[in-house]
Amino acid sequence: KFGSNSAFRAGTLITLSSGAAALCAVMQIVPQEDLARHQSPGDLWMAVDGDVYDVSKFARLHPGGSQIIEQYAGRDVTTVFFELHRKDVLVKYAKLRVGRLERARDGGGALGEPGAISAVPFAEIPAFQGQHSPYYGESHRRLLQAVRAFVQTELEPIAESADLAGEYPDLELRQKLGRSGMMGVRLGPGPWLKALGCLGVKIPGGVAPEEFDYFHEMLAHQEFGRLGRPGFIDSLGAGFGISAPAIFHFASDAVKQALGPQLLLGDKWSVLSISEPFAGSDVAALQATAEKTPDGKFYMVSGLKKWITEGAYADYFVTAVRTGRTGTPKDLSMLLIERGPGLETKQIKTTYSTCCGTAMVIMNNVKVPVENLMGKEGSGFKQIMYNFNHERWMIAVSLIGQGRQALADTFMWSRQRKIFGKSLIDQPVIRNKLAASAASLETLQAFLETVTYDMCKTKGGAVGDRLAGPIAMLKYHTTRTAWQIADDCVQIFGGRGITRTGMGAKVEGFKNYVKYAAVYGGSEEILADLSVRMAMRAFPPAAKL
Repeated sequence: KFGSNSAFRAGTLITLSSGAAALCAVMQIVPQEDLARHQSPGDLWMAVDGDVYDVSKFARLHPGGSQIIEQYAGRDVTTVFFELHRKDVLVKYAKLRVGRLERARDGGGALGEPGAISAVPFAEIPAFQGQHSPYYGESHRRLLQAVRAFVQTELEPIAESADLAGEYPDLELRQKLGRSGMMGVRLGPGPWLKALGCLGVKIPGGVAPEEFDYFHEMLAHQEFGRLGRPGFIDSLGAGFGISAPAIFHFASDAVKQALGPQLLLGDKWSVLSISEPFAGSDVAALQATAEKTPDGKFYMVSGLKKWITEGAYADYFVTAVRTGRTGTPKDLSMLLIERGPGLETKQIKTTYSTCCGTAMVIMNNVKVPVENLMGKEGSGFKQIMYNFNHERWMIAVSLIGQGRQALADTFMWSRQRKIFGKSLIDQPVIRNKLAASAASLETLQAFLETVTYDMCKTKGGAVGDRLAGPIAMLKYHTTRTAWQIADDCVQIFGGRGITRTGMGAKVEGFKNYVKYAAVYGGSEEILADLSVRMAMRAFPPAAKL
């Protein structure tokens, strides 16, 4: 309801903006003089980017108190607002919008269409800002915009609160991810894509399973990366994404038929359970054991697993265990272990949010049916290696996506923020930092696209020895280079770049995730060494300087 003293001019404006149904309603035109009338306690309006908001009741809830609201009420506060707040705040409080200024420019305000492509420099992969590319077609653009719209409307509004509170994703959210196709597409090309169709789930953007490639998957991961809160991002399927493919590839047909649909729909959740307090990158040193019962019907599993992403709320654990005693990699096998008696998980607190459920998994004589053996006994080491290439590629993809959002935010902040009488971007030292970060980001994207194209053209995709070296080098180079990008972005944002809320929140998140990415999936040192050792396999014996 509008105030009785409001004198709205005749006329309406139809807006198509993001956020809530209220944004798709008929909006009143507000004259400037009418806005100015609403500047007393209990009757407070203000305009942001042409849109008018009634903040009368919100004033007492404002984190900075009502005084600042009263100080600026009755006028256009666009400049001040965007020096203090992200535009996401406007989406969150869209219900407060009551109209649009009479003299506001066309364009519908700060809230654009969900899924829209940005024109901010370096905010998009170059191919989506006019650069010619052989890698992307119309289906890639459709998928990108469909995933982006989902992220903006379904995930952005809850990201900050879930990340700060450390809340695990509930079943409703996981089912929403599954039934929208967001889980299936982030598994990459594979048999699960056709299975989605059988379950009535469409691939975002209407992409056909037969045309879906690793570039589609890459775009989906990067769009989730734009959330900029690594704990929350990882809570949406980081553990799932590296475990579910193993189930589809190596589990028995009976297990796949029973569990596969539940995973794709988000009804059940799986994680990869390999790392231990005793062994990280050295997977051959794992100590968790699995011994068959005398009747041969079960394995009794005991041991510890550590740093298991999403482990705190997982239903199934794709677990590496020792089934032999030869002291070789042939001792290792993979079991699918369902949460139940004897299996306990404990939250591990790390430097990013606990909402992703990083866990210690404690197994004490867990009874596992032999039907849950994945592949054959002794094939576990090969299965782990099979998974690693794609996992490492995914980590690099997500980090680059988060880096692109951090750089885009930094460009916008540099233009909005005024200091010493002019915008930050007018300072040569700031432009130098932006140039260095943009150049670094685009070299990473180019490297990523080269490797991704190779995956598309290679039988089996990322699997196999030949791609192990290039993918290891990609991840190593990505994490090393991302340090420099994060450093520049934080320096430009200043205190806001090390604050978990507000304007620099996504920069702060990116800065934290860089070190995570440098450790999990294989540390930088291990991967740098691997990339050179793999390259040396092809070194011609007769080559001399």
